[in-house]
Amino acid sequence: MMTHCKNYWVVPVSLSIALVLTIMPLPPHLQPFRPDWLSLVVLYWGMAIPSRFGLGLACLFALLLDVSQGTLLGQHAFGLCLILYVVLRMHRQVRVSSFIQQALFIAVLLLLKQLLVLWVDGIVGRSVENLWLYFAPSLIGMLLWPFVFIILRDIRRSLHIR
Repeated sequence: MMTHCKNYWVVPVSLSIALVLTIMPLPPHLQPFRPDWLSLVVLYWGMAIPSRFGLGLACLFALLLDVSQGTLLGQHAFGLCLILYVVLRMHRQVRVSSFIQQALFIAVLLLLKQLLVLWVDGIVGRSVENLWLYFAPSLIGMLLWPFVFIILRDIRRSLHIR
């Protein structure tokens, strides 16, 4: 049993890398097209090792994202925990789907998270300049999903994380 846990450090490290990619500065014209790396990595680990990855670690990293971006505390955590809950409940069905079906499912979840964040922004009085560009990260995340899945799967398999 302990052999399965010795490489569990990969999960927080991958989440840390995703957090850095999410908050890393980009030129203003590329900013609306930044994928939601943290959500993509959280969704992967929720599908890959649902018994060892839960809402607590995802919530912690989402709160770090809230603090780093200066948003309402818990705004991203609420959306991320909700979509992770859906993945944890449906991980068996999603894991056996094709990459295209998985990517569409991930796109729906990313759009749901974006809508929740937009809803909270509306409650606190923040407005969005361009609503179509606001949802671009969800579509880009859908396109990147097969690559994120393959990279993290290969890392998980090479380190024997079950």
